[in-house]
Amino acid sequence: MKSLVLAEKPSVAREIARVLGCREQHKHYLEGPNYIVTWALGHLIELKMPEHYNPAYKTWRLEDLPIIPEKMGLNVIRQTSHQFRAIETLAKRPDIKNCIIATDAGREGELVARWILQKIGWKKPLLRLWISSQTDQAIRDGFQHLKPGKQFERLYESAVCRAEADWLIGLNVTRALTTKYNEPLSAGRVQTPTLAMMIEREKEIQSFQPVPYWTIHANVGSVAAVWERNGERRIFSKQLAEQLYEKLKNKQATVISVERKTKKEPQPLPYDLTELQRDANKRFGFSAKKTLSILQRLYEQHKLVTYPRTDSRYLTTDMENTMLERLEAMKSGYVDEIAPLLKNKGKVVARRVFDNEKVTDHHAIIPTEERLDVGKLSADERKLYDLIARRFLALFYPACEYETVHIVFHIEGEAFIARETRVVNAGFRRVLEKQEEKMTFPTFTKGQTVSVMLEKKEALTEPPLRYSEADLLSQMEKYGLGTPATRADIIERLVETETVERKNGRFYPTPKGKQLIELVNEELKSPQLTARWEKELEAIARGNGDPKTFLQNIRKQTERLVAEIKQSERTYRAHNLTGSMCPECGSFLKERSTKEGRLLVCSNMACRFRKRKDPKLSNRRCPQCKKRMEIHEGKVGVYFQCRPCNVIEKAEEQKKAKLGHKERALLKKYSAENDSFGTSLGDLLKQVLEKKE
Repeated sequence: MKSLVLAEKPSVAREIARVLGCREQHKHYLEGPNYIVTWALGHLIELKMPEHYNPAYKTWRLEDLPIIPEKMGLNVIRQTSHQFRAIETLAKRPDIKNCIIATDAGREGELVARWILQKIGWKKPLLRLWISSQTDQAIRDGFQHLKPGKQFERLYESAVCRAEADWLIGLNVTRALTTKYNEPLSAGRVQTPTLAMMIEREKEIQSFQPVPYWTIHANVGSVAAVWERNGERRIFSKQLAEQLYEKLKNKQATVISVERKTKKEPQPLPYDLTELQRDANKRFGFSAKKTLSILQRLYEQHKLVTYPRTDSRYLTTDMENTMLERLEAMKSGYVDEIAPLLKNKGKVVARRVFDNEKVTDHHAIIPTEERLDVGKLSADERKLYDLIARRFLALFYPACEYETVHIVFHIEGEAFIARETRVVNAGFRRVLEKQEEKMTFPTFTKGQTVSVMLEKKEALTEPPLRYSEADLLSQMEKYGLGTPATRADIIERLVETETVERKNGRFYPTPKGKQLIELVNEELKSPQLTARWEKELEAIARGNGDPKTFLQNIRKQTERLVAEIKQSERTYRAHNLTGSMCPECGSFLKERSTKEGRLLVCSNMACRFRKRKDPKLSNRRCPQCKKRMEIHEGKVGVYFQCRPCNVIEKAEEQKKAKLGHKERALLKKYSAENDSFGTSLGDLLKQVLEKKE
């Protein structure tokens, strides 16, 4: 008898199969003497869409809302149904004794596997592989300590509640807004309050009125002191600033007090996903999505870091005996930093990092015992790994010791304060940042009289900055919006739906986003609502919440939200209407910015007309001016055009075999999507490839 192992992705399945000795390869699975390893392709099963309950729901109508099925059903995703059928066939084999869930060890991974097994009608015993890294040793240990499937029933219930809540709220509110205002308007329990935060910040910026203020500085040699009264350094009265300056200039200062304190800064804890995304954004400008993507490769492909989607920054006590092995694995890339640590047998100085109570499903992100080969990493992978590695190494170094100096000078009874910090022992900061030599702070004694150079400066108060990705992640974490695993997707969703746009690393609400936040329900804008939901979902996962009550409340809320939208008297005005008319229905065209470039789409939602506004440039050069030619599709097939020279060349002429990668990709895309041209583009592509060969 054999165990059926269900992984989340083919790449992970292959690694598990290799470790388990499954060498017999098949299209949909790998087989060995004791195990059959198969895989999902992400989600193979989804909640049924409205049209699966009633074909009439395929057409969006406001009068059909809210759509609240009595019992939510599951549907096999058509595009990946072949893999589901393969798993279903394997599950029915008589030599299968049990199933081992080996999907990602988290709420979403549990849902991926359980929905597949539910759709199959699985009745045999169920076990769970729960590991935090993809190294061979971790996989072997995990299979030696498999957990009973029942232990994760509550986690599965929490995942179902989250999925159904997002379906009920997101789908109904999105359909209601879209049909009410004849514009694709997307809303949801996490994306809407996140958008609301950005809109609120934009209002603060737009309503901000700069106010002039003055500061007075006293330079005592290399020491800079600033005038201060009741903790305020700014003077908002020009007259007062000038009076003070005139009163104090050319006067000497007396040292009133000199206070020195020695302090210790503790080692920072290792990264959780959100803080790593924040730091990667600040240091390298990575989006949250990009950081997670790179991190996933370091985890799955290179096996150099532990499980990415964690919200904990602590380690379990039983991990202490693995520290030396992890350092040994890293030393090829950090020779100088690790050499002294190996002499100390890899002893962790920051003992507070080991705390079982503060580790939830997964511990912090740290390097694994896999040998580091920096040469195999891309530039971005090296950058991210270095952040994780150095934060981990900081645990083995002592705390940073520094001295603070606080000096108060008096000039004609007015206080000037100088503050300085000097590092005494860099400790862990040696591995986190370059240490710069600072000038020695001059020695002052109480009662000493010194000469000063006075300077008056004028400035303006500044508005708050728009959110960067790091700022937004901090706010989402603060209010409990989403989870570490979902926040990146939420941010990307807001960009894709054109409610915000990225400019120079910061988020700007669009006219569409500003209008949407005025139309959406007040209740949905509140981060407190979603934070409460996340707490309830977490309670369900821990066995302290009631899934039935949670979903009953979600259904009631859905009815209330849709009713509010139906009764609303507000209006929406499309900001991106052009003067051009749709050639198919005569409605005005809208201009949209997408990943494919600028598109013109019909404002009539029943009409599917769309065309590219910006022509795609090809690798083909104009024979006259040598500039890159535009690539177009038409009734005669694909052709190239140079507008300044009025040169047109068909793709099937002029040595088609010289088409570049972009042309080939476009030809493939057109042949897949459009066969209404005079020449079959599929045949054309075939001819091109044959000529190339």
